[in-house]
Amino acid sequence: MFLKRSFKPEMTDDFSIADERIDHALNELKIINKFLGGVSTTKAALDIFLKRNHTVGELKILDIGSGSSDILISLRRKYKNLEITSIDINKRTSLFLKNTQDIKFIICGNIKLIPFKDFKFDLIHASLFLHHFREEEIKNIFKNIFPLCRHAIIVNDLRRSILALLGIKLITTLFSQSDMVKNDAPLSVKRGFTKTELKTILDSLGYDYIIKRKWAFRWSLLIYK
Repeated sequence: MFLKRSFKPEMTDDFSIADERIDHALNELKIINKFLGGVSTTKAALDIFLKRNHTVGELKILDIGSGSSDILISLRRKYKNLEITSIDINKRTSLFLKNTQDIKFIICGNIKLIPFKDFKFDLIHASLFLHHFREEEIKNIFKNIFPLCRHAIIVNDLRRSILALLGIKLITTLFSQSDMVKNDAPLSVKRGFTKTELKTILDSLGYDYIIKRKWAFRWSLLIYK
């Protein structure tokens, strides 16, 4: 850990941005998730859950702050029983998702307002979502979504590290064509978590969880209900 968590807003926190910049960023994020541990980090937590629960039927999963839901879509090629519901507050993101046949339901909305009153999901998935919020906001998000899941929450987020910051700056400088990714990727690392910070949040809520380090500078977190 090299500094305190940054709370400087990212471009993706500006919901007035609803043009092709969102499309470009989502497409590049797919590549980042594929090669820099996004897919494998969620898979690690999902495998632990499936091994313990022996789920063979349909698995309803809610992807909050979903972006393109590319991680779950990628995993659905192996886990055919995944039924994905995606929710994102950005209207452009919802439009981006409309051409995706792997997603059952697409919702443009704010997860803080819980648009699902009488419906439960087997799992809730949050990838690169929680680092956008302060600790108290994260606690409230957990309190809001916990009643919505039957079994567990999977969190896939960033580990704050000077090496991660230098690495993502180099990669985005050399390869990114998206101004949003170039701006937000280093900021996301600065807004990432240490293990102690995550444990402090979860312990304060009394949750049962498994936390593991994953490539590249990711946290794989499985929270049981």
